[in-house]
Amino acid sequence: MALDDRRERDRVYQAAEDSALLATAAVAAAEPTDRVLDVGTGSGYVAARVSETGARVVGTDRNPHACREARGAGIDTVRADLTNAFTAKTVDLVTFNPPYLPTEPGEAVDDWMGMALSGGETGRAVIEPFLADVGRVLASEGRVLLLVSTLSGVEAVVDRAVDAGFESETVAAESFPFETLSVLRLSKR
Repeated sequence: MALDDRRERDRVYQAAEDSALLATAAVAAAEPTDRVLDVGTGSGYVAARVSETGARVVGTDRNPHACREARGAGIDTVRADLTNAFTAKTVDLVTFNPPYLPTEPGEAVDDWMGMALSGGETGRAVIEPFLADVGRVLASEGRVLLLVSTLSGVEAVVDRAVDAGFESETVAAESFPFETLSVLRLSKR
């Protein structure tokens, strides 16, 4: 791998255990006719796995390096913040592996990788605005698969989802020594 390629990959969140858990749940949930939006697509791993189902998948990311890498993996990608680039009621399935690691106040988050990992003081700084807007882009029977960590307070995320008009169900979980990761399936009430 060339030095420039390594530098580019150092700026993009690469698939890890959380990505694999979300991708497995998304592949199980996706229908071939679905229009899927993979928010914060990073390397495009989850989007690529879901596209294997025949679903039409588009990835979004704020990070231009991530958009470039996901496009290189064959994923149609839009540089955008969360769901703001999409019109109302156009998506059947939204997947999101958000930045969820709690970050101490004043801790530097001044590069692309830091932004991909940092969930702010509570770990929910990106999750909360996502929950506030994602319902807008969902088609009538649309659903969301959201990866959450015990580090960011699963119950608090579920409460926010309920406040945003969703029902929540845990569809996958995996425990690690320092956290449990879960995939929540959110559907409109």
